[in-house]
Amino acid sequence: MALALGVAVPTSFYSPTRPPSQISASPVYAHGRVQRIRCKAVSLQTCKQNVVRRSANYQPPIWDYDYVQSLNSKYVGDVYAKQAAKLVEDVKIMLDKVADPVVGLEMIDDLQRLGVFYHFEKDIKRVLENISNNSCSDRNEEDLSATALKFRLMRQHGYHIPQGVFERFMDESGSFKACLCEDINGMLYLYEASYFCVEGESTLEKARDFATKHLRQSLKRKDNHHDLAMLVSHALELPLHWRVTRLEARWFIDVYEKRPDMNPTFLQLAKLDYNMVQATHQADLKHTSRWWKGTGLGQKLSFARDRLMENFLWTVEVDFKPQFGYRRRAATIVNALITTIDDVYDVYGTLDELELFTNAVERWDITAMEQLPDYMKICFLALFNSINEMGYRTLKEQGVHSIPYLQKMWADLCKCYLVEAKWYYSGYTPTFEEYMNNAWVSISAPVILTHAYFLSTSPITMEGLQWLVKYPNIIRWSATILRFADDLGTSSDEMKKGDIPKSIQCYMHETGASEKEAREHIKYLIGETWKKMNKERGVKSLCSHTFVELALNLGRMAQCMYQYGDGHGAQGVETKDRVLSLLINPVPLV
Repeated sequence: MALALGVAVPTSFYSPTRPPSQISASPVYAHGRVQRIRCKAVSLQTCKQNVVRRSANYQPPIWDYDYVQSLNSKYVGDVYAKQAAKLVEDVKIMLDKVADPVVGLEMIDDLQRLGVFYHFEKDIKRVLENISNNSCSDRNEEDLSATALKFRLMRQHGYHIPQGVFERFMDESGSFKACLCEDINGMLYLYEASYFCVEGESTLEKARDFATKHLRQSLKRKDNHHDLAMLVSHALELPLHWRVTRLEARWFIDVYEKRPDMNPTFLQLAKLDYNMVQATHQADLKHTSRWWKGTGLGQKLSFARDRLMENFLWTVEVDFKPQFGYRRRAATIVNALITTIDDVYDVYGTLDELELFTNAVERWDITAMEQLPDYMKICFLALFNSINEMGYRTLKEQGVHSIPYLQKMWADLCKCYLVEAKWYYSGYTPTFEEYMNNAWVSISAPVILTHAYFLSTSPITMEGLQWLVKYPNIIRWSATILRFADDLGTSSDEMKKGDIPKSIQCYMHETGASEKEAREHIKYLIGETWKKMNKERGVKSLCSHTFVELALNLGRMAQCMYQYGDGHGAQGVETKDRVLSLLINPVPLV
């Protein structure tokens, strides 16, 4: 696939490849890199003092255990629950009385952006079903805003709606009519709708280019309306389809409150619900904080990132609904274990030690601990006990023995970590395709989503399990977005620390592109991968709608966490502000 940059790169990582368990390190070549001293497995203890280990100089956590345990919210109990229930019923009555399709679409859009849509899933489906069965009036069909809003919401909720609905806004040459550029709101809606395109939809690609161009120009106009300009700037930074639910809700509550057509019931419910859900999340966070302290990993493995809060932040945005507390707690445990084991492979372990650890995970046998160095024993046992406990719960509740499937994913992850360790020790720079065939697994999304499958699917069937272990596309594309977003945010700092080349550097090495060109290409590939994700939403498969949404949310959270750099490991101001907004500070109700 060639870009306007004039640089091409193989993209066959988008096609099925060998299973991750069969990936092996490529032939390696010394590039003059200073290598760490290696110890033979048989003499780990005797030569321990001679091993030179790296340090990433990770800072201690800014959210300590005592602070997390001190979190408290007043938005719990029957008083607030009754208030929220009354507001929910009032909104349901409003949705039930909707007669104008456009008004119904606008209400759904507001409820989604305010973060309270989950209370009205059946009501929203009913409204959309009515709209689907009854086409809008001619007036609405000529309204760009109404057409684009309908297109976006219908596609988001799984309805088939063709890109051809936008052809009436194009001239005979196949371009969008120039007069549309004066309708900034229409441009904004067209822009947001275009991000629901799939591969081959050239009309939507033209729509995105056309809308983006004129929205950028609109920001330069002196007569721009401030509130609309703020919405435009927000959208151009990241489209709504790629944004995470909770952060968007917190931002939009403030925007919505200033709107002249604001619905007071909507606003009151959004604020109260946000604070009540935040209280639930605080309880989940405190629970996982106690688990994390109990493992001792943060204290014993000082070289690793102690990022319990950041790991929980991922979980909240992937699966925020208050009724799914156990799913959040289990997912946070998985994220914390991934972060620690990643640092074992990337920062601290010698190659011989890493081979022993990989073998222990493959065997999933407690006796395999005996050959591990002490720091790896505590890490392996924390992994072994935590995952077995999750597997026990699945067996107890659904009668499904999930541990072999979970263990396979962890083994595949460690094998891919080991491949990267071998590249590091030899100074080898893989091709872009070679890197991606390994890196979409080593980014850990398959492990995260496999656990999510067992946590969110009921009943679990044998057909579903067979589908899962083949690494279906919905997992692959979510993992690819996570990998690219991570590389964009972290590769510069990691290269300074002497880490292996990431997708950006592999592309530069292979094509001769500049770093700026390489970064633009990776951003382009993220967009192309989202098209594939959009297609998977409409493909009939053995996974539930819930699982698909979790996979989409993981991709969204990846772009959020690495939007301004390494939001996971570096504890920058953006991540701190997000933690405060999502988990600490309630929305003022007055």
